[in-house]
Amino acid sequence: MSTKISQIQLLQEAFQKSIVIFDGAMGTELYRNHIFTNACFDELNVSRSDLVVKIHASYLEAGAEVLTTNTVSANSFYLQKFGFSDRTNEINAAGVRNAQKAIAEFRVKYPQKAEIPIFIAGSVGPIIDPQRSLTFDQMVAVVTQQVESLSHAGADFIMFETQTNTEALMAAEYSIQRIRETTGEEIPFILSFRPYVKDSPAAELSVSEMVKNFQEICRLHDLPRPFAYGMNCGLGPEDMLDAVQDVLPLIDLPLVVQPEAGAPRKVEVRSISMTSPEFFTEYAKRFIDLGVRGVGGCCGIGPEHILEMARSVKPLANARLSNVKEGSLDEQTVLRDPVPLAERSALGRKLSEGKWVTSVELVPPRGFDLEPTIAKCRRLKALGVDCINIPDGPRASCKISSIVTADWIQREADIETILHFCCRDKNLIGMMADLLGVAACGIRNILFITGDPPKLGEYPDATGVFDTDSVGVTRIQQRMNRGVDLAGKQLPQSTSAVTGVGIDPNALDMEREIARFFRKVEAGAEFAITQPVFDAEVLLRTMDRIESAGIPIIAGIWPLASYRNAYFMKTEVPGVTVPDSIMERMERYEKKEDQQAEGIAIARESIERIRHRMAGIQVSAPFGNIDIVSRVLDGFI
Repeated sequence: MSTKISQIQLLQEAFQKSIVIFDGAMGTELYRNHIFTNACFDELNVSRSDLVVKIHASYLEAGAEVLTTNTVSANSFYLQKFGFSDRTNEINAAGVRNAQKAIAEFRVKYPQKAEIPIFIAGSVGPIIDPQRSLTFDQMVAVVTQQVESLSHAGADFIMFETQTNTEALMAAEYSIQRIRETTGEEIPFILSFRPYVKDSPAAELSVSEMVKNFQEICRLHDLPRPFAYGMNCGLGPEDMLDAVQDVLPLIDLPLVVQPEAGAPRKVEVRSISMTSPEFFTEYAKRFIDLGVRGVGGCCGIGPEHILEMARSVKPLANARLSNVKEGSLDEQTVLRDPVPLAERSALGRKLSEGKWVTSVELVPPRGFDLEPTIAKCRRLKALGVDCINIPDGPRASCKISSIVTADWIQREADIETILHFCCRDKNLIGMMADLLGVAACGIRNILFITGDPPKLGEYPDATGVFDTDSVGVTRIQQRMNRGVDLAGKQLPQSTSAVTGVGIDPNALDMEREIARFFRKVEAGAEFAITQPVFDAEVLLRTMDRIESAGIPIIAGIWPLASYRNAYFMKTEVPGVTVPDSIMERMERYEKKEDQQAEGIAIARESIERIRHRMAGIQVSAPFGNIDIVSRVLDGFI
């Protein structure tokens, strides 16, 4: 019992400090391994334990920290249809043993991971009894037997999953209470609700109504409290996002979210399953942005999804964000006055004088031939563009160094750059070294970003460092602008960077985004650039809330090149929201050139609507196409 309590304490600490990675579907993987749907999947814990262990192992290899036992329907009521009701305890115990065996073999295979906590969730699904053949007391007895079997076999906690109605929830609760009253044992558990698509005839209650009802009943009857809530199955990642937004304000415990793959979506004449590992991962990031503390998958979500998700969200979740400790100054160290903003760069001068700024974002090339990029920059300078914005490894891709690119552009095209500086790839020492290098190159304008976590695909072994985030590195730069490094050591010369940060008007958790923005300003931010915005009203509402910070805000503008480009931006790019009204406008045209013209028109309308509130605009060049950019900027330079 004490071991189980200590495991739950570890899990609760993990919820507080990081994001906990749960596994994905078991039934889907059994089916992929040629187990037919008329088999008793729970009994396979005994007859095909090798296969169940193999599936558990695949999730551990993918990065799962919680294994869910193959016992979702291993209760005597369900097992009786296969003639296995008298084997209920055996099947549940075998389910736990299979998870334990997978963990033990994983630790032997990877001794360097021997100390990483891994948890076993004893899976208990709802009693499906449409004929109402069981009384409520009988239902509680059935659930109690399964819970005791799993707990005694060594499950760290019980996961009551896919709970669809109040009766099922109460049966789960009373089983925990009955065990507590008869044995004194406190069994930790998570209650996971099954949400439905809104207005679904299958739903007795919405998930938010279920949560409210459950909380009220528990309060009135003094029932045991779960240590976390969950939502699983029922919805794909996109629809699950709405359910998460509905439920999070109602609860004061960690939330675990495990969407299913979801139904295929109609795209033009094709039906396409949208839940690729990358699509799943992008929504996992959005869940986490809202405050979800555990993420996994349900039906249709396999090890490949968990691998992509774990590699992407875990490094950032573990980062020591903003937590840079500044060294104290000794008697000989002097904090110098920073160079006035107007004297640091042409951009700094325009910002300080309140003049309109135009910038164009160009992604560095994959190779090392910078001549085509420089030629584009010369054309943009001739148009009257003020700066070239240089992303740093956008979407965790590998391009030529953004610092080298910015240096060459400034020397060869004679136009200032705004260098993106990402926290993903270097530790604090490497970051400070690069900031000194940037100063030596004469690059004066820097936009600090936390950065996208490395994604699976081209570079599966890449890792994210994230010693700090955009708030922390902004603080470091401002300190260097005063002639002192992070350790409190005097620099021979002060840097003179114009310090920029990002702001996302489309953020799911806008309160958190606004709070972080003001922290960035407090850390020393002197201007900000927004994520691409397609709804001018959203940006203007954001401006209402952040203008008091007193720094210039530059609007990010992305001219949509086609309907396909719009669809990609909407579904695959974090921090970007393309409204349905914009999608409808882009879809109206069949020819790509007509779609492109509409994308340009949308961008120009947005600029016209917001220009009176902004310090300037940053226009992205889709696929490096500066002809599109010139058409967008016509009349705005």
